[in-house]
Amino acid sequence: QVQLVESGGRLVQAGGSLRLSCAASGRTFSNYAMGWFRQAPGNEREFVATFSRITSSTYYSDSVKGRFTISRDNAKNTVYLQMNSLKPEDTAVYFCAASARGINWSTYAYDYDYWGQGTQVTVSS
Repeated sequence: QVQLVESGGRLVQAGGSLRLSCAASGRTFSNYAMGWFRQAPGNEREFVATFSRITSSTYYSDSVKGRFTISRDNAKNTVYLQMNSLKPEDTAVYFCAASARGINWSTYAYDYDYWGQGTQVTVSS
């Protein structure tokens, strides 16, 4: 079992930056594949970013590639999402997710077993 708590979301102007944090508690953090997803009103939850649990290679959705950066600090049991050059279309609730299935990485929400409560990011134009 792992518990995830996101933080860092707030209202920001277009072009601004935010850093989201996801603090994990429970079993060995480094054993979990981690990812960020987001969900805007009326939309399905969509993949944002993840990284390989083995190689640390990173993967991003096309909509955020070049603007967002995912990273993890195993010593702090925390995953981060640095978001730069924010756009109004980035407005959504952002969720951190963890997979205990032994996978390396995944862009699919159904591969993740644990989810945080989400943090709201609102980008004004």
